[in-house]
Parts: sequence; C-alpha cells; structure tokens
Amino acid sequence: MEQNIDVAGVTKCFCGNPIIAREFLMGGVSYLADSRLENLKKLRMLDVPKIMIRLPMISEIEEVVKYADISLNSELDTVKKIGQVASSMDKVHGIVLMVDLGDLREGFFNKEDIISACEEVNSISGVKLMGIGTNLSCYGGVVPTCENLGRLTEIKESIENRIGRSLDIVSGGNSSSYQLVEAGKMPCGVNNLRLGTMLLLGHDEVNDKWIKGTYHDCFILKTEIVEIKDKPSKPIGEIGKDAFGNVPAFEDEGIIKRAICAIGKQDTDIKWMEPLDRSIKILGASSDHLILDISKSKMDYHVGSIVEFQLDYVAILSVMNSTYVRKVIKNRDEKVREG
Repeated sequence: MEQNIDVAGVTKCFCGNPIIAREFLMGGVSYLADSRLENLKKLRMLDVPKIMIRLPMISEIEEVVKYADISLNSELDTVKKIGQVASSMDKVHGIVLMVDLGDLREGFFNKEDIISACEEVNSISGVKLMGIGTNLSCYGGVVPTCENLGRLTEIKESIENRIGRSLDIVSGGNSSSYQLVEAGKMPCGVNNLRLGTMLLLGHDEVNDKWIKGTYHDCFILKTEIVEIKDKPSKPIGEIGKDAFGNVPAFEDEGIIKRAICAIGKQDTDIKWMEPLDRSIKILGASSDHLILDISKSKMDYHVGSIVEFQLDYVAILSVMNSTYVRKVIKNRDEKVREG
C-alpha cells in the first residue's frame, strides 16, 4: 500500500475461508488476521504471518500460540501466560499491545500505563514486543483522525525511547482508518492497518462512499421462492409481539403480490441486504422465511424462481456463518468451487 502501510487482511467476515484468503494474499496483504481460532485453524496451511485480533482468553492460550504468530493484547497476565506457553513450545510469539484512544473498547487508556506495559513485555521470555495498535469506530463510533492517530505515533516514539529500539508494528485501526490514507492524511509512523470491510466491499464507511477501482458486489445471496400469493399488506387481527419479541408495524397498501423465499433470520440479517431487482421490497422475515413484495416488479417470478440480493458486511457475516447456506466461489477464471 502507498505510504508504506502494510495490510493485515481480516478474514473473519468470511469465516477464514482459505480460498478467499488466498485472493487477499494475491492482492498483496502482508498478514492474515482473524478474531476466532476456528478460522485461524483453516488458514494454517497458508505461508503468511497470522494475527489473532480478539484479545486472547487465558483458556485458549495454547491454541493462540499454535495457530497465530502475533496477537493483540491489553492484559499483562495474559502476555505472561503466552510467554510461558510459547517457551514450552520453543516459540517466540509476537505481541501488539493495544492503546485506547477514546473508543472505549480494548487497550491501555493512560500513556504512562502503556509505556510501562511495553517495558515489562519487552523483558518477558517467549514473546517479542512487536508494537502497539488501536481500534476506533467499532464500539464508541469514534472516527479516526489525524489528531487521535497522531497520539498513537507520539506514544510509539515514547516507547521506543524507553526500551531503546524501534517497534515493528504501529497498527492504526480497521477499515474506518483507510479514509486517512486515501486523503493522504495518515500520520507518519502508522505502518499497519487491519482491513476487512474495505477489501471485501470497497466502501469508505466514515464518508459513506465507494472507493475508486473496487467492486461492491462480490457477495451475492441467491434464494428460491417457495410461495407467491396475493394477500393484504397488513395482518388481520390484534397485533402483538412477533417471534423475536418485537411489535411489528405495517402500512396498509391494500392487496399486494407477496413472495416467500426459503431463507430467514437465522441465516442472514435482512437490514443489510438489498434485492438486485430494485423494484422488490423486503417486508420482513421469520427465522426461516423471507417475505417480499414483488407487486411492482416487471420480472415474471414464479414458485422456484431465484431472487438475488447484494449483501453488506453484517449480512455477509451472518450468511458465511450459517451452515444452512451453501457457498459457491468463483475465481477470476470463472472456475466454480464449493467454499
């Protein structure tokens, strides 16, 4: 990437599928990163450094050391345990200590605390202090800026002065930080980003715009119609809570043509998907059924017809996690593989 920033391709959205992960590697990522050990296990045959991006649980340290080369951490007790396990396996595990710049998720909040922690980690056998990182926008919605990421680089310099050597990694966050790269405003010293959404969807979430030269339709959900009926647009009778504990509201638009597809909330998140046939309206879903209004469509839908949907990040995450949805992957040569 321009500006000397290495990319850790985050594979969690597609559950560590190695076919898609290889495309990340062909695209030039320097690391593969995931929050789940189950996904990192799937990637173990790929010859690239792997990063565990969720804070490790003490109970899973052995597997973290086995399947990840680097992990993000914010607790010294956890790092000490990693050092013990790594030493017993004759390994050296990379540690990136997290700094909380205000989003109030993981990380050391006070500057002196992170500097002292780095000093201590630097002396623990079995681990190597690789650097520091931060996360923004995921919990508190704090937007990455020159100012808050500038603080990260200032902390980096203080740590290097204290421990007497350079840090290999200064990780400036996730896809929400990419807008600073595109604008040429990423603070000098940040040399790593953990990107998932941006690579998969080509979307700048902060500015809500598409990134030039990227594709936005790499994940398409296809589902079959199992019923088509002309019915009222508003349920008849007293309205109470639905199966998910919500009280639904409906507009009375008279009789409409309703289609039911064989997929539901246990497979996807309907708020984060859009029909490719823009004349179709998603009315709602139960756990196993997706209800559509196809009244305005010019397509000749019938029972057995396939309806296609473009997916955003949350829907992709749900679909890829569902064992009920068959995954079919096409590569550049149009070869189809089961995923």
